Amino acid sequence: MPLVAGVDSSTQSCKVVIRDADTGALVREGRAAHPDGTEVHPDAWWSALNEAAEQAGGLDDVTAISVGGQQHGMVALDEHGEVVRPALLWNDTRSAQAAVDLIDELGGAQQWTDAVGLVPVASFTVTKVRWLARHEPENAVRTAAVCLPHDWLTWKLAGAPGLDALYTDRSDASGTGYWSAATNEYRLDLLERALGKPAIVPAVLGPTGTAGHRGDALLGPGAGDNAAAAFGAGAQPGDVIVSIGTSGTVFSVADVPANDPSGIVAGFADVTGRFLPLVCTLNAARVLTTAATMLGVDVDKLSDLALGAPAGADGLVLVPYLEGERTPNKPHASGAVHGLTLRTGTPGHLARAAVEGMLCALADGLDALVAQGATVNRVILVGGGARSEAVRRIAPAVFGLPVVVPPPGEYVADGAARQAAWVATGRAPEWAVTDTQEYGGTPVPAIREQYAAARELTVDRH
Repeated sequence: MPLVAGVDSSTQSCKVVIRDADTGALVREGRAAHPDGTEVHPDAWWSALNEAAEQAGGLDDVTAISVGGQQHGMVALDEHGEVVRPALLWNDTRSAQAAVDLIDELGGAQQWTDAVGLVPVASFTVTKVRWLARHEPENAVRTAAVCLPHDWLTWKLAGAPGLDALYTDRSDASGTGYWSAATNEYRLDLLERALGKPAIVPAVLGPTGTAGHRGDALLGPGAGDNAAAAFGAGAQPGDVIVSIGTSGTVFSVADVPANDPSGIVAGFADVTGRFLPLVCTLNAARVLTTAATMLGVDVDKLSDLALGAPAGADGLVLVPYLEGERTPNKPHASGAVHGLTLRTGTPGHLARAAVEGMLCALADGLDALVAQGATVNRVILVGGGARSEAVRRIAPAVFGLPVVVPPPGEYVADGAARQAAWVATGRAPEWAVTDTQEYGGTPVPAIREQYAAARELTVDRH
C-alpha cells in the first residue's frame, strides 16, 4: 500500500503521522517536543522533526510528505541560507507598535484589507519584519530571504538547495501580511516597506504543487496549521471549526475572501484553492491549565469542578487575556476576574468561569465570522482543549449551536498527510472521520452577556 507522511510542526511540539494514501488508515506516528518561548531557533524544529520521524519508523518508505506548521513565524535567512536570528513566533507581541506604525503608514485599516485581506497585528509576519528593521538593523541588512516555519522545514527536507527553491502554499502565505488570498499575488512593496529593502520570498504553490523531493518522495506545498486542521477534520460548508490549542481559532471554509477592516477576521486561504476566514485568540487551552494550577488540581479535576457549578458561575467572570490578546487587539492586557463574592469564591465557580471565559472569547470570534457572511450550522471542536468534558458540554450553551467533537487526533498532521496523498495520487482523497460525538443543549445567553460587560472593563496595561 502507498504511504504518505504528514507533519505538524506546532508551537509546542512536532508530530509525524504515516498514513495509507488510499484509505487514510494510520500506520504509525511519532512526536518530539519544541522548546518554550516566543522566539525559537529553527534548528530546534528540524531536530524535533527528525526525532519525531524516527519515532514514526522513518520516512524512507513514503511516496509523499507535507508539512503543516504554526503560522506567521518570521524565519530570516542570509544570502547563504543561514538563519540570521531565532525566529519570532506568532505569539511574540513585541511587534505591537510596528503593527500600529504600518497601519498608519499605509493610510489605515481599509487600505490593508484591500491590499492583503487583513489588518496588521503583532502576530503577523510583516510586523515582525518591521520590528527586526527597527530594533536589529544589522540583522535586517543580513536578511536576504524571509519565510515561514513550514516553508523552512520543507526546504530542509529537500536538502536546503538554495533560496530560489523556497516554497510555500496559499494558506500560510495569506498570513504574512504581504500576500493576498483574493488576488493570489505578493505585495512585495509591503514587505519592502517593513524591512527597508527587497527580500526573496517563497514561491506560492497550488493545492497539488511540488516543493521538491526528499529522496524519491514528493514534497507537497504544505499548509498553515489551521488550514491543515480544517482539511484533516473534513470540514464541510456550514461547518465552523473551533480549535482550542495554544491559541484559539475560529474558522470556516468559504468561496469568497474576507475583507474586514476591523481586523477581527483575517482573510486567509485554505488548502483547496478556496478561502479560510479566521479569527484568532492568543489564549485558549492554557486558560484551563492556568486555572487548574491556581486551584492545585489537574485539568480533569478542573472539568469536574466546572460541571458541578451552575451555568454563568453565579456571575463570576474570568476574562482570559493571560498573554495579552490579539482579538480584541490588546497586546498588553492581562487577565481579570469579575464578580468575586463570598458565594462565588469557590473552586467550582472559578473552574466554571475559566471554561466559560475561554469559550466566550471564541464565541466573539464566531459572531465576527457570521458578520462577514459565514453560514454556521454546527461547530466542530478540535484541539487539546476539546478533550475537556466540561468544554464539550458547556460549549453548546455558549455558542448556541450543536457541537461535534471528532475523536482525539492530530488533525494538522492528518491534513498535511491528506494533502500529501493528493500530491502523490493526483486526486483529493476522501478520508472519513468516524466516531464523532455530538453535544447539544439549551443556549444560555446570560453567559455571553455578563462576559461582554466584564470584557469592556479590561484595560490595556502598557
